[in-house]
Amino acid sequence: MLVAGLLFACMGVFVKLGGAHFSSSELVFYRAFFGLLVVMAVLRHRRTSLATPHWRGHLWRGLSGTVAMMLFFYCIANLPLATAITLNYTSSLFLTALTLVIFKERFHLPLTASLTLGFVGVVLLLHPTLERDQLVGGLMGLTSGFLAGVALLNVRQLGLKGEPADRVVFYFNVVATLFSAIWMAQGEIHRPTPPELALLLAIGASGTFAQLAMTRAYRVGQTQVMSSLSYSTIAFASLFGLLLWHETLPIEGWIGIALIIASGVLSLRLAPIHTKAGK
Repeated sequence: MLVAGLLFACMGVFVKLGGAHFSSSELVFYRAFFGLLVVMAVLRHRRTSLATPHWRGHLWRGLSGTVAMMLFFYCIANLPLATAITLNYTSSLFLTALTLVIFKERFHLPLTASLTLGFVGVVLLLHPTLERDQLVGGLMGLTSGFLAGVALLNVRQLGLKGEPADRVVFYFNVVATLFSAIWMAQGEIHRPTPPELALLLAIGASGTFAQLAMTRAYRVGQTQVMSSLSYSTIAFASLFGLLLWHETLPIEGWIGIALIIASGVLSLRLAPIHTKAGK
């Protein structure tokens, strides 16, 4: 999971560099397309069947995840790297809240308090952002977190229905590639130079291998520990932002990040566990 956290942070660095040359839809297209090639090779090696009766679930997961990624990439290009990634990681808060609503669970006091703590952290993190006239970027980052939470809920429901992880990742990359290609065709398409092509390959490789490392971590490790370690991405992103772009946050911004991480870890521990679809 620490390897996955480092690779996700590296992807953020590459996306921030690529944002100066490509639109968000272009970056998502190359990320998904190169990822699709890797996943197809994995599926062929494991001989995983692509037949599925749950195409609607895969479609909604793909669409919500693709739009979340587009908003996330936009935020990376326009906000401090640590801020953009932290806002995207509010997905765990939204996932917990959505799970309670979908499965008709009660918001008991400890869980409600942990979720409230997280959104207090969001306010503290966005406060300096609003002062720099970056309201749109901040709200888009928060929206990316919400849509990522929706996508994760779809992944959880597909898993409860027996869909293997490889198939879920494959269909996500298919939907993301097609949807981002259509979106990309509506605007100017930039022809990458050899150095830019290497950068796009780096985005696809780092994101895909981070997904594979994360999947491996959840399969062999303890879920709660892995969920906590996933927030290492924020620490790596903060370090990269400081070293590469001299990005700094005021003290309330760092307190906000700490509250969001603590809330995410607590909410994942306090949320009820479901073992069957719809129950």
